[in-house]
Amino acid sequence: MNLENSRNYYGQVLSGSADLRTDACCTTDAPPPAVRAALANVHEEVRARYYGCGLVVPDAIEGCAVLDLGSGSGQDAYLLSQMVGPRGSVTGIDATPEQLEVAQRHQAWHADRFGFANTRFLHGDIERLDDLGLADASFDVIVSNCVINLVADKAAVFRAAHRLLKPGGELYFSDVYADRRVAPALLADPVLHGECLAGALYWGDFDALAKAAGFADPRLVTDRPLGIGDPAVAEKVAGHRFFSATYRLFKLDGLEPQCEDYGQAVRYRGTIPGAERLFTLDKHHHIEAGRVFPVCGNTWKMLADTRLARHFDFSGDFRQHYGVFAGCGRSLPFDDTEAPSLALSGCC
Repeated sequence: MNLENSRNYYGQVLSGSADLRTDACCTTDAPPPAVRAALANVHEEVRARYYGCGLVVPDAIEGCAVLDLGSGSGQDAYLLSQMVGPRGSVTGIDATPEQLEVAQRHQAWHADRFGFANTRFLHGDIERLDDLGLADASFDVIVSNCVINLVADKAAVFRAAHRLLKPGGELYFSDVYADRRVAPALLADPVLHGECLAGALYWGDFDALAKAAGFADPRLVTDRPLGIGDPAVAEKVAGHRFFSATYRLFKLDGLEPQCEDYGQAVRYRGTIPGAERLFTLDKHHHIEAGRVFPVCGNTWKMLADTRLARHFDFSGDFRQHYGVFAGCGRSLPFDDTEAPSLALSGCC
């Protein structure tokens, strides 16, 4: 039912972002200047068919090979195409023919606009990535924008992403989560599924699935509570709280279950374009340029053993252990700010 409903909802029911009945599949944050400039280079028809729930533009991706899961009409792919540049590449995968046709039809237009061609779009189900012939360890970064909640076998997506990533690569994605397990009966509702609510993972189940796939330390980057602008939809999901959240999952050996203190520190050089003053690794690591910043062993590896290493100076090692960092807990990770349950929210 999931795949069939997704194809129908995003290919036939919705004609544009204005047709959405919640703000789950919308991006509400204002993008930074470089992203706004890149979005201005994306064809207007591609932008009109955009249904993402968060920006998926990781830092420092110039020259990277990027895979976009559920690329839709291609907005994120064409945005990232500019960020990776002519030495990089972006591969988009989507299962909705109407969306894929829009993305493919405008490839030549974007190549002419950018001055280079580095995108391709494949028809496929992200639950069945193994069927597409993509080579192991062939991507530096995998992104996804509010799509994993739409599939039934989410564990298969995480397993395949781990296989396709190079060592030190990352899955950087936005999606919808719930504060409790969503009742299975709600999955049969095509609107709740299409609006990214019925398939939302309980955050604790997501944490377990990610770790089982090999992503040992999921890092929350941003989150916001969702507003539901349709009274009928709000009534059906009464008792649940939903959040749009962006996570980054690194493919790294040796990450530990807790944030362990080895007396290590980093110093950010301020060399990432667009983040010269402050680099945000995740919600709890905002690293100001030029200052010595104490980090746990896992954070050290996320910076030292990835594409981010050249932007940092490192001090310390793993020879002396000082215990666990304070605040490494298991409570609800999202900000529990009350969402305006019946307030209408706009989309970009």
